[in-house]
Amino acid sequence: MNIALILGDQLSQSIQSLQQLNKQSDLVLMAEVGAEATYVAHHKQKIALIFSAMRHFADELAKQGWQVDYHYYDETRPQLTLCDVLSECVRQHKADQVFITECGEFRLQDEISTTWSQRLGIPVTLSMDSRFLSSKAEFAQWVSNRKQLRMEYFYRDMRRKTGLLMQDGEPVGGQWNFDSDNREPYRGDPAIPSRHTFQRDKIDQDVLALVDRCFGNHPGQLTQFNWPTTREQALFALDVFVNHQLRWFGDYQDAMKTSQHFMFHSLLSTSLNCGLLTAMEVCIAAETAWREGNAPLNAVEGFIRQIIGWREYVRGIYWLKMPAYAKQNFLRNTRKLPQYYWSGNTDMACMSACFQNTFEHAYAHHIQRLMITGNFALLAGVDPEQICEWYLAVYADAYDWVELPNTLGMVMHADAGLLASKPYAASGSYIHRMSDYCKNCRYQVKTSSEHDSCPFNSLYWHFISRHADQFQKNPRMSMIYRSYQRMDDTKKLALQNRAEYLLEHIDEL
Repeated sequence: MNIALILGDQLSQSIQSLQQLNKQSDLVLMAEVGAEATYVAHHKQKIALIFSAMRHFADELAKQGWQVDYHYYDETRPQLTLCDVLSECVRQHKADQVFITECGEFRLQDEISTTWSQRLGIPVTLSMDSRFLSSKAEFAQWVSNRKQLRMEYFYRDMRRKTGLLMQDGEPVGGQWNFDSDNREPYRGDPAIPSRHTFQRDKIDQDVLALVDRCFGNHPGQLTQFNWPTTREQALFALDVFVNHQLRWFGDYQDAMKTSQHFMFHSLLSTSLNCGLLTAMEVCIAAETAWREGNAPLNAVEGFIRQIIGWREYVRGIYWLKMPAYAKQNFLRNTRKLPQYYWSGNTDMACMSACFQNTFEHAYAHHIQRLMITGNFALLAGVDPEQICEWYLAVYADAYDWVELPNTLGMVMHADAGLLASKPYAASGSYIHRMSDYCKNCRYQVKTSSEHDSCPFNSLYWHFISRHADQFQKNPRMSMIYRSYQRMDDTKKLALQNRAEYLLEHIDEL
């Protein structure tokens, strides 16, 4: 007998390890284990989503005639590992071989490839994850011909490979990228559609009760849990997005508004990242909406770019550069992550809104992550490992392969510009332009050095000053440094004093 171990982010009928089994004679193993649920303090909703989606997927396989051995979370053995459960299964069934599709985290992949075969006493075969459009080998080949690894050029090649939004070998609309059209602030029109509420079945309810009981010390709340946990629900969520939100997604994808936690975003990343949806079916659905005249090109192109461009690109970077990548700290940041990243209690209205969204929904959209909570960590000089762990823990769609490059590279610029040609640092002016957060904040966004000035303002110039050696020759930042050099010394000193006060009292903001 052969066994295929299906992981919690591999809930796809097309997963390679499943294809290598004989339905009549082989066994599918799936396991909920404490070691995977607790190696960081995962958000309660993230654990609930994965456990529930796994249980639904196992039921689906069983109904199709697969022999499924499902290991439910054992409250009496909370530190069980996947290898522990697999070892018991191998002994019980006298298995000859184990098949596993390559993992989404170097930590687990390295453990499997270096120790599991010896521990189990039988061969362990790792297969390529064919759900991604660019394999690790293909990405490495793409990299080998380039001095700079810019996502834009990778994205263009992925457009050519997939044929998405292409005509006669050229991009439809005459250009590859419509990002400049996708930066509108939201002023209240059009109305933001209400989010569909999924009905929770007994599996969902059992899992939510389990997580509440066994993982109560983890961050976040369960009361607003509303993620698709079956493929049917995920396909419905895709249909709702394409028909009701996609047309506005492009214009307002960077916009933020108080109490509007989702705007026009798809919320499909959880389903994509755990396997309930595939990248191509999502992109084809969006492209079809454009071809049928139901969504504008700037929205569809921007959405597709996030999936076949950025999503595939960061995965390629992750596997190309790990494990050394995780330890990079180009700016030599050492500050401890402020306590309100875990409590949510801060007087900074923008940060408070993002934390509320994070803890209530295990979600924040990409600008909230990059330009609010991430931007603040960058300006404050937070240790990259601490902020990376936070992002991995608190978001339902976070897996190491996608979270680490986004946080360490894009947010913290800790990889010396491998992913981004300049740091994504910004003052409160950007937040004011793209949101209404500043309107109800006790800090004043229009000032920089007074006692009630927006912390982002002086911290921004403190960042620019302390990292002049790294960035003043960067052509994309030359204008910023010219502006700083033109400031009189009195203003520079006031900014410096305000920023240093904020850093000394960072947990009180």
